[in-house]
Amino acid sequence: MDIKLTTATGKASTKSVEVSDGSFASDFNESLIHQVVTAYLAGGRSGTRATKSRSDVRGGGARPWRQKGTGRARAGTICSPLWRTGGHTFALSNQDHSQKVNKKMYRIAMRSILSELVRQERLTIVDKFDVDGPKTKALIEKLGAMKFESGMIVTEDANDDLYLSARNLHKVNVLAASDINPVSLVGSNNVIMTVAAIKKIEEMLA
Repeated sequence: MDIKLTTATGKASTKSVEVSDGSFASDFNESLIHQVVTAYLAGGRSGTRATKSRSDVRGGGARPWRQKGTGRARAGTICSPLWRTGGHTFALSNQDHSQKVNKKMYRIAMRSILSELVRQERLTIVDKFDVDGPKTKALIEKLGAMKFESGMIVTEDANDDLYLSARNLHKVNVLAASDINPVSLVGSNNVIMTVAAIKKIEEMLA
């Protein structure tokens, strides 16, 4: 399929770029997208909560007092959860929240998201997108000409000037083609991609 390019002024160009139907004309699979997005978010959880059990508490090698004759209740270790300095009865441990997603499922979900962006006319393809130095004002003027208020800009490789220019714009995100993910695509109202980024994404999803 062919998608018309957009100029820097926001007008449709007479040129078009040919993209693969498999990556930009797939069916919308909502359940699979939900599964992949959930798994991606779950993989980002640290799960680093932990408390000490009785075996993790330092000390407790010897009995605090003898078994009989003291008049107090017998005690075998100071690590007992009954003691103020003891361990927890049901101690929390580090957890791994990651979910397994097959590569094939991930690629199908990414194709489905990209195809839906095309159908909803939320994907804008430009020949190239850059700025002259790290200047936020220049980027704002360029996005204003394209009537782009919020979303994501995807280039072939990391562009430091473009990244620094968009760093203070909380509604604009800049990513390299290799760094896009289901969450960033689903959470973007609009997406601008360069032709080189399109070709790289097609190779990744082939």
